[in-house]
Order: sequence, then structure tokens, then C-alpha cells
Amino acid sequence: MIIAGVYSFNGGKEEIESKFGVELREVEQIIATVRSGTHKTKTSLEKTKAGRILYSPSSLNKAFKRGFAKQHWQNHRVHCDYPTQYYRPGYKPVRSAKGAYREMDFVKNRVGVEVQLGKYAFMVYNVCAKMTIFHNMDVIDVGVEIVPVKDFAADMSSGVSYFEQFVWDLEQRGVSDIDIPVLILGVAV
Repeated sequence: MIIAGVYSFNGGKEEIESKFGVELREVEQIIATVRSGTHKTKTSLEKTKAGRILYSPSSLNKAFKRGFAKQHWQNHRVHCDYPTQYYRPGYKPVRSAKGAYREMDFVKNRVGVEVQLGKYAFMVYNVCAKMTIFHNMDVIDVGVEIVPVKDFAADMSSGVSYFEQFVWDLEQRGVSDIDIPVLILGVAV
């Protein structure tokens, strides 16, 4: 896999390059490894009814997990105690929210990484909410979001948002005073 696009949200590229260069190089190496390790294997490809060969996001995500694990990056999960005092009188939920959690795909040395290659509409949520939450919980200082560019997303077996759309959304939204620096990497094969 290659890095085809780079977008610096709230100074993310500059912050990561200046303070977290070792971690950035590991992320770049992992992306390159996923390219050589999965794009030619049967498990990373799926054949459609029309005979078109598409990339499997779940297989690619597994390859990323293996790559990050080899470099000692770890998943970070926090338990969520959802508030119930805001329910209106008389309402009682049928299902309990016990066991609810939020997680960051990979964390190392205060750098959080999210990989979004499957059916996710969470790209903007990850940068504008999740990464801020993990920063407020004193887990990360900066973030990296790995997403497909449009050409690559079109060759995946499930619908997914893509780099160009994500950058447009972030540029239209703008930066808030609570946002942390995030580097957005658009990947392709």
C-alpha cells in the first residue's frame, strides 16, 4: 500500500513530524508492509457476482492489526458508564448499556491511530470527537487517521468514505479550540 494523500488537520502533520517522528515512520512502514503483504493474496480479495475482483476491508484491517502489533502498538479501550438521569420520567430502557466502551485502534507513545477501511461513516467522528475524548482522558496527544483515497475505495467490497470526501468535510467544518492535531493519510494500492 502507498500513501497517496496527506492532510494536516489542526497542524497534525507538523506536530507529528516534529515530536513523534519515530512513530510516524513506523506508521509509514506498516502501510508499506500491508501493501506487500495483502494485495496479492486470495484472502484480501473478493470476487463479485459480475466477476470483478475487489479488496476485502476486513482482510486489510487484519493485516494492519498484525503490522501494528509487530511494532508494539496496542488497542486502547475505555469503559463507558452512560448517564441515565436524562431519561424522562416513566421511561425505562429494555436493554442495559453495561459493557459499553470506546476504543482507539492503536496507541503508542501518546499517538493514536485509527484505520477506516470498512463500512464506516465515522471518519469525521474519529477526528472531531473520539480523538478529542481520548486526549481528554490523557491517552493521546496527536492522532493519525488512515483512510482510502477515492480510487481505492471504489475497488473495495463494501461502501466506505474516502480521503477526498473526508478532507472536504474537515475543511468545511473548520478547526475548533478543542480539536487535537491529526494527520490524515489517504492510502492506495
